[in-house]
Amino acid sequence: MIRKILAAIVLVPLAIIIIGLAVANREVVSVSFDPFNSVSPAFAIKAPLFILVLLLVTVGVVIGGIAAWLRQGKWRRTARSLDGELRAARSELEALRADMASRDGGRTTSSLALRPPAA
Repeated sequence: MIRKILAAIVLVPLAIIIIGLAVANREVVSVSFDPFNSVSPAFAIKAPLFILVLLLVTVGVVIGGIAAWLRQGKWRRTARSLDGELRAARSELEALRADMASRDGGRTTSSLALRPPAA
């Protein structure tokens, strides 16, 4: 709950700032991808500035998400490994319980139960 509140406290003002910048920067700008010829570039894009800003923010979020996903790969691998070990331990436990029940002749009491101290 606190995490959602903190996210809202950060994201709502950030969204307001981005929307404000988009409204204030509607002029068409030229973005050149030719570092050698700035007068007549081989490839240039003319678009409103707010579109470029929103595009760059979106690309940044996607790159950040991919980086976080890659960083957490070690933990996902560990979780899968531990899940497999847990399943194996549970099946071994069930097999041991079934074996113990068959040896006791169907009794449910364990031979490992604590006995009261001798007086």
